[in-house]
Amino acid sequence: MTSAPFELRCPVSADLSAIRDLVNHCGRRGGLSGERLNDLVLAVNEAVTNVLDHGGREGLVIARTHSEGITVSISDTGGGLSAAHLAAARSDPSGARGFGLWVIQHLCDEVTVEQTGHGSVLHLHRRPAPVPPLHPSAGRHEPHADADPVA
Repeated sequence: MTSAPFELRCPVSADLSAIRDLVNHCGRRGGLSGERLNDLVLAVNEAVTNVLDHGGREGLVIARTHSEGITVSISDTGGGLSAAHLAAARSDPSGARGFGLWVIQHLCDEVTVEQTGHGSVLHLHRRPAPVPPLHPSAGRHEPHADADPVA
């Protein structure tokens, strides 16, 4: 990752390919690669599609690198997205609504939403590598390799 923060801005548009390319570039500058980068690009694509379909069709995508990785903020002019929508998101792809938000939350390390005087802003956070649990073996008992198997 570069030591200096880096930022890209572009308007929400139906040119999803261009937005994906910008997020990909910024993500690489933020230290992402492979699946972690691809997941972020997919999450942003889904979020922008939501703005086009449900959020007033206008907004801004801002991708910023920082010491913890990258944050992509997607704003809309509709203003209807709330924390309750994130909490209600479900994994049922046949459901009428909510599947895209569920996907976004599972592709990012952290997802938050805020209301502004101009609409909603969805913040997608991604670190270059997952943060391991403090005690990976906590609560589990791993037998030694030379232990007798239980019959």
